[in-house]
Amino acid sequence: MRLSEVRSAMSAYAARFDAARVAASDAARVVDDAAAIKNMAATVEALAAARVAETTLWKRDGDLSAAHHLARTTGTPVGQARDALEFARRLPRLPVVEGAARRGDLSAHQLAVITDAATADPGAEARLLKQAHTGSFGELRDECARTKANVTNLEERRRRIHRQRYLRTWADTEGASLLQMRDNPEVVAGIMATLEPIRDELLENARKQGRRERVDAHAADALAELARRADHAGGGKPTRRTKILARVDLPALLRGYPTGDETCELAGYGPVAVSALRDLMDTEDPFLAAVVTNGKEVVGVAHLGRRPNTRQQTALEWLYPTCAVEGCNSLAFLETDHREDWANTHATLFELLDRFCGHHHDLKTRQNWALVEGRGKRAFVPPDDPRHPRNAHAPPAAA
Repeated sequence: MRLSEVRSAMSAYAARFDAARVAASDAARVVDDAAAIKNMAATVEALAAARVAETTLWKRDGDLSAAHHLARTTGTPVGQARDALEFARRLPRLPVVEGAARRGDLSAHQLAVITDAATADPGAEARLLKQAHTGSFGELRDECARTKANVTNLEERRRRIHRQRYLRTWADTEGASLLQMRDNPEVVAGIMATLEPIRDELLENARKQGRRERVDAHAADALAELARRADHAGGGKPTRRTKILARVDLPALLRGYPTGDETCELAGYGPVAVSALRDLMDTEDPFLAAVVTNGKEVVGVAHLGRRPNTRQQTALEWLYPTCAVEGCNSLAFLETDHREDWANTHATLFELLDRFCGHHHDLKTRQNWALVEGRGKRAFVPPDDPRHPRNAHAPPAAA
């Protein structure tokens, strides 16, 4: 069958498709099938576009590059078109990933990050594919970043990103101004950590006034407020310290660089060079909290000038840099949760604490959802699920 025939068949189906007349269970299957078709089409499109890029055809219309030509032809952003061309060029060297792409198992966004990481470490193909099928895209992106970092000279990466740093603004179609920054993880982490206490202050003021707005809206206000305060302060050190959480294997910290599976990263921001941690240690703003590990075992929580009772919180933030719910990659504004109601126990035990994003915390509080037993990322189930902690220890139902 020719591709034009497939297009005609899909066109006929789309023309008569009425979602309102489809049962919910059938609609779910339609979503799965449509997603697979879209993914296969994106793979074919990228492979064909990469073939065009090898020729001079794309130059005939005066486009700046093959990516610009593809973007104009498909009506997509140039960055997305560039990613498509890149993963299409990498696919022939990654047969396992290519097979999954041709079956429609991977989206274009997944292919972009997987092929990038697997090209650097071909042995990671199967592991990254499994991550793509079991986790969220954010978790996959983070795992690909770690995979690439394990075989990358992080010091050179840090210097390269620094050379390519930028801060840009532009306006969207509604007339709003947008701000985008690209820099090393430790720089962005420092900015975000500095904004947090200001954001919380503004959020509390809004609640007292009866205003309910999104937390990220207050984060935007915090950035503007930080600029105003800096403008009026006339310099000087900030009055409040903020915290950046680092996780580093002790041998890597002592040696100056990680090897093998050793970890050196900022929680929520990914792998960084050891020199970045040392630079942060040499400053007092932002404040650095470091969880020192030996493999997966916590061997110490390092705080400079913090009271001992903050160690639990730091270790908890290390264990859950993102929401504890499997498949949720939210890392901003996480809320600490007691598995057993504090009003009943009057004790705060590290082993009985988790961290949730606002959405999943609401489900637990209001609808009795719960994490399955264990530690770290795990499934989050409704109260009638047999894995729910209340059901896991219940006596078996009578025959």
